[in-house]
Amino acid sequence: MKLSVLDQSPISMGETPEIALQHTLELAKWTEELGYHRYWVAEHHNTNGLSISAPEIVMTRIASVTSRIRVGSGGILLPQYSPYKIAEIAKTLAAFFPDRIDLGVGNSPGGSPQTRAALTDNQNRSLAEFPRQVADLQGFLHNSLPRQHDFRLVKATPRIEQVPPLWLLGLSERSANRAGELGTGFIFGHFINPENGVNALQTYRENFSPSVGMEDPASIVCVFIVCAETEEEAEEHAMTQDKWLLNVSKGLGTKVTSIEDVRDDQDKWSAEDREIIKKNRERCIIGTQETVKQQLIALQEKYQTDEFMVINNIFDFEAKKKSYRLLAEAMR
Repeated sequence: MKLSVLDQSPISMGETPEIALQHTLELAKWTEELGYHRYWVAEHHNTNGLSISAPEIVMTRIASVTSRIRVGSGGILLPQYSPYKIAEIAKTLAAFFPDRIDLGVGNSPGGSPQTRAALTDNQNRSLAEFPRQVADLQGFLHNSLPRQHDFRLVKATPRIEQVPPLWLLGLSERSANRAGELGTGFIFGHFINPENGVNALQTYRENFSPSVGMEDPASIVCVFIVCAETEEEAEEHAMTQDKWLLNVSKGLGTKVTSIEDVRDDQDKWSAEDREIIKKNRERCIIGTQETVKQQLIALQEKYQTDEFMVINNIFDFEAKKKSYRLLAEAMR
């Protein structure tokens, strides 16, 4: 089983975005030492709790301070951008860091309607254009646009030999089918909504068609994992992530609060809040090394994948590093 990392660069209360981004660099170097396979960064806009709005810049910094781990986007929000420009960004990164760059793209609007309007400079771009954009991106990456395409003579530079693999992020059978038909990798967001995972991954494998960029199907499942030496310690740290997810669902402040602050708030949680937290736990694996190992192996058998991307948005950065270490040790 391969283990990888998805980092949203969350900001803990009392810290700044600058500190969160430094933590991202430190965690990338730490997980590379531990043997993790990939380190991907997310893209979020108009939020006070997550630091990464320009994943391509953060990818450059991470790749510069590491030497082996693959570095990718999880994912660039393609509907807001030009496929041609994204292809050139990816190829430039790959020219600097050969065989280490992954290009993950998603179909998210990027935030509120107003935020998306700012991202697109008020251009009316339909999310329904996503399949066409992915096909164009693939064409620009590999210089394989069909002859009748309007931009067939436009080449994405630099013209490198080793092009980054293209991955689609998704939550549904529709997105899985799209990834399969286009011959891209597919990443299922168990950490967002685990309900459609089995069908989505099966759909992807059944509908995979080899492409210029990928000969065989390749899938990753992304999941929240908090690992500690005792169940009690794991639960204590996990409840800071519980509170963060609860706040996100309510549209409240999205900075991660401390264990002490969460304890003070617990008595104020409504029955609805507790139900939301309980439901969110289905997106997570929490516990000791043995507990996490057993649940991750069960998830591997369920999804029939050999790679998991791990996200951990707890408050304590040192506890987060320890969680990644314990997980790596458990799965060796």
